Amino acid sequence: MSKTDLGYDSEKLGGPPAFAPASSSTSRIEEDPTLLEAEETLHRGLKARQISMIALGGAVGTGLIIGSGTALRRGGPLGMLLGYSFVGFVCYLVMCALGEMAAYLPHKKGFSGYASRFVDPALGFALGWNYLFKYLIVTPNNLSAAGIVIRYWDTHAKVHIAVWMTIFIVLVFLINLLGIRFFGELEFWMSSIKVLALIGLILFGLICDLGGNPRHDRVGFRYWDNPGVFSYYLKEGALGRFLGVWSVMTNALFAYMGTELIGVTVGEAENPRKNIPRAIRRTFWRILIFYVGGVFVIGLIVPSNDPNLFTATKAKTGAAASPFVVAAKNFAIRGLDHVINSAILLFVLSAANSDLYIGSRTLYALAAEGKAPAIFKRVNRMGVPYPALIFCTAFCCLVYLNVQATSAQVFNYFVSLVTFFGATTWTLEVQSIPRSSLPYRAPFQPYGSYFALVITGIITFFKGFDTFMPWNHKTFITSYIGAPVFFALWLGYKLVYRTRVLPPAEVDLVSGKRQIDEEEQMYLAKQEARGPRTRWQKIWDSL
Repeated sequence: MSKTDLGYDSEKLGGPPAFAPASSSTSRIEEDPTLLEAEETLHRGLKARQISMIALGGAVGTGLIIGSGTALRRGGPLGMLLGYSFVGFVCYLVMCALGEMAAYLPHKKGFSGYASRFVDPALGFALGWNYLFKYLIVTPNNLSAAGIVIRYWDTHAKVHIAVWMTIFIVLVFLINLLGIRFFGELEFWMSSIKVLALIGLILFGLICDLGGNPRHDRVGFRYWDNPGVFSYYLKEGALGRFLGVWSVMTNALFAYMGTELIGVTVGEAENPRKNIPRAIRRTFWRILIFYVGGVFVIGLIVPSNDPNLFTATKAKTGAAASPFVVAAKNFAIRGLDHVINSAILLFVLSAANSDLYIGSRTLYALAAEGKAPAIFKRVNRMGVPYPALIFCTAFCCLVYLNVQATSAQVFNYFVSLVTFFGATTWTLEVQSIPRSSLPYRAPFQPYGSYFALVITGIITFFKGFDTFMPWNHKTFITSYIGAPVFFALWLGYKLVYRTRVLPPAEVDLVSGKRQIDEEEQMYLAKQEARGPRTRWQKIWDSL
């Protein structure tokens, strides 16, 4: 296959050959951005405050408020704190690398577009479909969790669970169908409530720990002394403590899933070169306050050997599964379980809503690159890719089969996301593009990306270690099924289209940039025409 067939056109770019998606419509847009209006495309309707709040609370969900119970049981309070802190740092490195790419080229082709453009089209194909598979399963899983949360109140099943499932499916579908502006506004307020709820839970834990509970019992670090700072998992001694902390790291990786939502929204963000870096910077504080602060408080108020906590880790969903409820019952606080159950219902519905959004945009991005049927890149007048949305919504019907996914099934794609991040700085250096010219320069580069790649790869490879202790073939399959699927997609595309890994000097850093620059100038001119911001408007923007 010739370079022309693969989409190379060195004369058009005025430089070394570069890969561009093999699509005639895409090529025409790159040559003349004015043709974009005639093409089907997403709308840039997400405002700065919406992106910031989605970055702050969009990914926070059951992985933290429920999954932390499993982490505490297996790793102990200090083991849980160390595991969540370490994986949180790795997550921050990944988000910084993503922010650098997204701010420089905030295109509408998602993660697969970056992989195709910067590394290898086969990698983009495998990454995109693997990422889509994840959201085709996780969305009905969250809807199923919402139904079980409802069952906490409807213990006698007066309303059939299928009725609630149908209501939830229709609800998230309509929210996504109404366009990015409505979706962004709704997620802004839902994320705001989630943030307030998490702050309330953390304060509740601190107050109870310091003696502000009905029993006036000042707990302090009592549970760090007895039963201890570490727990034993599967084995006794030092090996058991190590396995406990390692299990916490795999659990924490699941809890951080969804953080990359900001990278998906970049194609529909207003002024992305300013708003995306701002959201990425705030990711650090979200990880530090909500995740690290949350697990620290949980380790103070709940002993790792609490029998109710063990029951909670088996329940998986509902207020009874949250370690915060275990603490409320231990401190004899009545009624708090219903409050937390309401918060969990909001968390899972918000997660299902954003999951459906990510799934539809991922399928749209694959179609825009020619890696999925062209029908999926159609959009309506509000910029919603409705064929992709309908397709992803159809998979929500799996919820009627009581779809459930373990953390192992959910985070298989994570290492794929990191694979191409480390190449960005190297590419810029080889092509003599100074990092000082970038709208956002990620810290710790390029070594931060290399470190994140290695660590995430190790965690992913050994995430199913407990399937061998003792051997469990069912758990082994669900733990590692993602790997052969990903490599089959990558190898199949590479054999059919004979693609190659792009040398850094040939990576396309030009196509489409002029259009993004023009959009940015138009947005800034529009903002300047509105006149100076008032004091109250500036205060609101800062908040």
